[in-house]
Amino acid sequence: MFSQLTSAFMRAVLVGLMVATPSLILPSTAADTAQIVVVLAILASCMTFIEYYGRYPSFIEFRFAPPFNRLRFIGLFVTVVLLSMICRGETDPTGWTVMISRLGATLGNLIDFPFSPVRLVVLMMPEGVDSGSISTVRTAAGISYTVSLIMMVVFLVLVRGFGWPVRNGAFNVWVNLPLFDPTGGGDVLQRLKRDSGLNIVLGCLLPFLIPAAIKAASDFVDPGFMSSPQTLVWTTTAWAFLPASMLMRGIAMGRIAQMIEDKRRRAYAQAELENLQRA
Repeated sequence: MFSQLTSAFMRAVLVGLMVATPSLILPSTAADTAQIVVVLAILASCMTFIEYYGRYPSFIEFRFAPPFNRLRFIGLFVTVVLLSMICRGETDPTGWTVMISRLGATLGNLIDFPFSPVRLVVLMMPEGVDSGSISTVRTAAGISYTVSLIMMVVFLVLVRGFGWPVRNGAFNVWVNLPLFDPTGGGDVLQRLKRDSGLNIVLGCLLPFLIPAAIKAASDFVDPGFMSSPQTLVWTTTAWAFLPASMLMRGIAMGRIAQMIEDKRRRAYAQAELENLQRA
């Protein structure tokens, strides 16, 4: 009980710290914004503590299949910290901010080729925006997209090379997928494969669709809102993290479907062998 309480508390503290990171790093955070961030950090911490303190999860998937959620949290936290440091370097440059900005600029220029997600984010900016703001957006997009790619590659290595999730012991489908209703109708295996394919397709398309949708809705949504450091950090992070997270979820559900299919095949083979022996 004590270890579970400590673990839930530490996770809650880390989630709250991640939410507050941009406000802690950026030098020009308004008082009203800081108060809103504090409230959001407390809410996120409380939700995380309640979820991990309970014996059974209610909405967090793959809670008992590490390091799925740990990997996503590390990727999200690293992205938020790096983007916050880049934005801080615009007004208060230090050795670290300059180094991170140069790294992000290099990555952004490498990925900024025709029809790439980074190019679409740059083209999303309205006309008349100064070159410095466009360069910052390109740098932030390059950093966030690279971190999301690394996160997905690491997870693929864990799945293909290290046998996730069974390498940590038995895997309980219903506990690790609390939002998946096994009684929703149809074969569970087919539904897992369908959800896996849907998540993979959406994860691949969203980095392209989100900038295009914002550009198409420019009459209602001003793309220049990304000139604000806080907005730039969270918008760019969400643009890169959400599709990567959906891809990871699709890969994970595909892996689970494969495990169930293999188990069924072995069970059918064993049943046929027993029938032959009886005959």
